[in-house]
Amino acid sequence: MDDAPLLRVRDLVTSFHTDTGVLRAVDEVSFDVPRGGTVALVGESGCGKSVTALSILRLVTTPPGRIESGTIELEGRDLLGLPEREMRAVRGNSIAMIFQEPMTSLNPVYTAGWQISEALRLHRRKSRRQARARAVELLKLVGIADPETAVDTYPHQLSGGQRQRVMIAMALSCEPKLIVADEPTTALDVTIQAQILSLLRDLQERLAMGLLIITHDLGVVAENAAHVVVMYAGRVVESAPVAELFAKPAHPYTRGLLGSIPRGGGAPARSGRRLRTIEGIVPDLRNLGPGCRFAERCPMRVDVCAVEEPALVPMGPGRSSRCWRAAEVSP
Repeated sequence: MDDAPLLRVRDLVTSFHTDTGVLRAVDEVSFDVPRGGTVALVGESGCGKSVTALSILRLVTTPPGRIESGTIELEGRDLLGLPEREMRAVRGNSIAMIFQEPMTSLNPVYTAGWQISEALRLHRRKSRRQARARAVELLKLVGIADPETAVDTYPHQLSGGQRQRVMIAMALSCEPKLIVADEPTTALDVTIQAQILSLLRDLQERLAMGLLIITHDLGVVAENAAHVVVMYAGRVVESAPVAELFAKPAHPYTRGLLGSIPRGGGAPARSGRRLRTIEGIVPDLRNLGPGCRFAERCPMRVDVCAVEEPALVPMGPGRSSRCWRAAEVSP
């Protein structure tokens, strides 16, 4: 049982029912997060990453959203089968989420300390005094200067980096088994990004938590994740250990993402070499054709790509790819 993953997602389907049709934002997505391990879920905006994260915590707004099918298991416990009351006991306790924009996630009329304390009072039955003392400890843990003062500050009195640290303190308050970090550094400058990511790595190692990072930034992936799941148009198109994915991508979309990364701290601009781009646009998920969803944008497409979607097939230990020409993709 020790080898069993902490989080096991299988064939997850989450749809949005709109006036113009049904949009399957997450379409038969499967992946694992090991105990104490870090998995990155990557892809461009609109690929289904954040909806996957919200589905794990059953926070998809209904209507119009709906988790149609699949399983989400935390330590073997099926979260989709839990009554809402039991699911509320999981959120913030066993699984915590760090959102990408703390200013819209933090309540402006409550202090940082009150918001950190809330989960402790709810899930751990701490008194107000005990919860406040723990909030000060957590603010110190996440690197907030003068935590005894910061505990009584309001979100608008904090910098962007400080607000994100408060969000992390909130997530850590009940010592969860899994943290889901949805674009945790998007709104921050690069120096603060590095500090926040270093903090998350350090805390994860010290507290032995599982970490699922949702991001479009492959630089974040390279430095923080052990395994990568690449999504495109609601589907998983590639899954691999991080070193293997960067060395030998097995899907044209992954190869395109890697080709669009600036090298050498801005060397393309200095040398005059243009960054590669992925031509075209993401298909309309309400009106998909029969073939591969990436076919219209793929430089390696062949006739079969337009008429039949490939399956996600194994390519070695921990590796899989959804491409008819997967063996030819790697440079």
